[in-house]
Amino acid sequence: MNLTSNNTYFEDFEVGMRIKHARGTTIDEVENQMLTKLVMNTASGHWNEHVMKDTPFGSRLVFGFITASMVIGLATQDTAENAVKELGLDKIRFKKPVFHGDTVYAYTEVLSMESTPERDAGIIAFKHWGVNQKDDVVFEGERRVLLKKRPAER
Repeated sequence: MNLTSNNTYFEDFEVGMRIKHARGTTIDEVENQMLTKLVMNTASGHWNEHVMKDTPFGSRLVFGFITASMVIGLATQDTAENAVKELGLDKIRFKKPVFHGDTVYAYTEVLSMESTPERDAGIIAFKHWGVNQKDDVVFEGERRVLLKKRPAER
């Protein structure tokens, strides 16, 4: 029995390939408040409903790295199931605010691929972006992953 999908190895990707990931997730107060307070992000925008109700936003904002982790997490099943190692994140952009109760969906584009002959893996650069329930882009970022190559047939 396989532990991973049959189509998430290095060879299954190609530059320019785009993926709309199957799931979305609604970001509730619990995800936002727990991490925001654990990292001591004391910005009123995340902590203080009383202050935020009188701003143009009207309520507290979801901490950006919650949004980023949700989008990348949604993309992981299709892009990192056979990952050997996460190599880095770059060009992180938070494009629009996310609020408690918003639902985010993830998309991915393959930017580049680099075979590594000395290993049974290759490096893929992905661009991930997330949209909210209104199709507004709320997050963009690039990620590099060392991904297993397909095992040789026996």
